[in-house]
Amino acid sequence: MPRIALEQGIGLTKAAGILGDREGYPDFEHDSGYRIELKGAFRDNPNVPMKKPPTPREPSARLTQKVTIKNVDPDRDALLLLVYELEPVRDDPTLLSPTIVDVGLFPVIECINARDHRMTSGGGRWFGNYETPTILSKAGRKARTDGLALNEAGYGRKESEGYHFNEDTNFGEMKRIPYRPLQEFLKQAGCQFTAKGTYPEPWSMSKQDQEIALALDVAAEDGGDLLAGLDT
Repeated sequence: MPRIALEQGIGLTKAAGILGDREGYPDFEHDSGYRIELKGAFRDNPNVPMKKPPTPREPSARLTQKVTIKNVDPDRDALLLLVYELEPVRDDPTLLSPTIVDVGLFPVIECINARDHRMTSGGGRWFGNYETPTILSKAGRKARTDGLALNEAGYGRKESEGYHFNEDTNFGEMKRIPYRPLQEFLKQAGCQFTAKGTYPEPWSMSKQDQEIALALDVAAEDGGDLLAGLDT
């Protein structure tokens, strides 16, 4: 995907990166002065016979904890999200090639603000200087329900450790960033999406969209085909 973007002759050059070679941010710089973070979301092509995953595919691309208000330039940084699927090569239909089918462009600052708001509004918090995102553990949720003070001295990675906070291993996944323009794009692109949020103010899609989003989530958990009969 990065190679395709660089070879298009549209003014993109690979950014030096400020977090190291492998986890560099952002991915590209543009001649205009803007900076681009590139993510790809795979979409199944129903016209191509291939082994299907047992559950609906959720975009694996994410804005991780490496991307925070510490390194995002609000005026220059954009998220470029490419939706792609496998299509037969024109000269040889027995071969499949990744093909971009949709493109979305979003302000990174709005995406990470929505991402972080979702975490804190659910009871989670950052540990360190925007280093580790966490969610409430079962013990933490029980303590909050019982009106007890949460222990913010540390966090765990497993429920069995007994901390009130656990590291959020799903942090920054595209469908978990409740920025409405991004979620509308994912919906139209045929990806999993969220149909409501509270950033920058409460918003929600139609009742039908909410039902579709819920069906996709439940199907992803149970492996069932719960979309039958829904008009997408």
